[in-house]
Amino acid sequence: MWLVLLAPCTWFAFLPLVVGYSFARSARNRAHRLFPRHGHRAVDDGQVTRVQKVRAWTAAAMSLMLLAVYGKPEDVAEAQQQYMMRLAVTPPLLLLSAPVVIALLFRWASAERRSAMRASVRAALRSAGWYVGAVTALPLLGGAIILLGRNRSPSAGVSEPTPWLILAAALPLVWLLFFIGFATGPAIRTGFNTATVHAALPALLTGTLVWEFTVISLVAGGLPPGPPLIQALAVIGGPASVTAVVWWEIRRLRTLFGVTLRAEPRP
Repeated sequence: MWLVLLAPCTWFAFLPLVVGYSFARSARNRAHRLFPRHGHRAVDDGQVTRVQKVRAWTAAAMSLMLLAVYGKPEDVAEAQQQYMMRLAVTPPLLLLSAPVVIALLFRWASAERRSAMRASVRAALRSAGWYVGAVTALPLLGGAIILLGRNRSPSAGVSEPTPWLILAAALPLVWLLFFIGFATGPAIRTGFNTATVHAALPALLTGTLVWEFTVISLVAGGLPPGPPLIQALAVIGGPASVTAVVWWEIRRLRTLFGVTLRAEPRP
């Protein structure tokens, strides 16, 4: 409304904002159709959710306490770098880990269960393909825009095709940026829709990823600050507590909801 009322003063910003809003809305709708925001659990267990939140907040508090007591300024900067690294590494690490865990579940499952899992795997692969395609197309379009800009003649006018080619590459680039921004969070939470494959798969993926992150953090940043005993507890305590919660969740899935990992032995 304000843009319309102040049109004489804001005419230059009206069209870009309208186009940007339409692109953002379209990308958001597509991202949420592919990765539903509440599709990260096939079974809604409120007690498990509460325990996971308590464990996450406790881990965050312990990390801050460790930095406050033993940390140096460079340790705080390194912790921030590791956090950003985890954000960047999580999607590709999840794409690499999920097929391995799914293959193990297929090996353990019964023949009837495998046939039901295949359709869900195909749906998860399609959604993952959308995300991988968007991430792959992003640098390709950016490189094409850079090359077109470098090859453009300084005396080129609007009538030449180069500006229109740059615009034709920039529009899908903007849409992909919005799509990746809206899709990354739900895609990570849902494990690229792997919860529909098996109810225990999100828990198994969480247990797998937390140990992989531990190894990556040790290789990239080394041990946390503090005495040797505190360092050992900080390195092992986080993934060990996550693993304990994961196996408790799987046990509840088996006892309360009848979700099993292995096929029942035939009599």
